[in-house]
Amino acid sequence: MLILVTYDVNTETAAGRKRLRKVAKQCVNYGQRVQNSVFECQVDSVKFRQMKAVLEDLIDKEKDSLRFYNLGDKYQNKVEHIGAKPGFDVTDTLIF
Repeated sequence: MLILVTYDVNTETAAGRKRLRKVAKQCVNYGQRVQNSVFECQVDSVKFRQMKAVLEDLIDKEKDSLRFYNLGDKYQNKVEHIGAKPGFDVTDTLIF
C-alpha cells in the first residue's frame, strides 16, 4: 500500500532541529521524499505499523505533528502531479 507521510517539526530550538533531522532520516528508510516534509512510502501493514511507531517515538507530541494518509494499493489514479520534479512509480525496477 502507498502511505503518504507528512510531518511538521518545531525547529525553534536545537532539540527541534535535531528531531527534524531524525524524522527525515527515518522517513528515507521507508520511502522517497516528494516534498520537503512529505514522503511516499510503499509498505505493507507490518512495515507501516513499524514506521508509525518509530516516528511517533521521535517527535515531541506537544510541539510537532505527523500525518499518515493511506492511499492503498490502487493509488495510481489517486495521485496527480503538476509541475517540476515529477515522481516515479516506487514499485518499478530501478536501473543504476
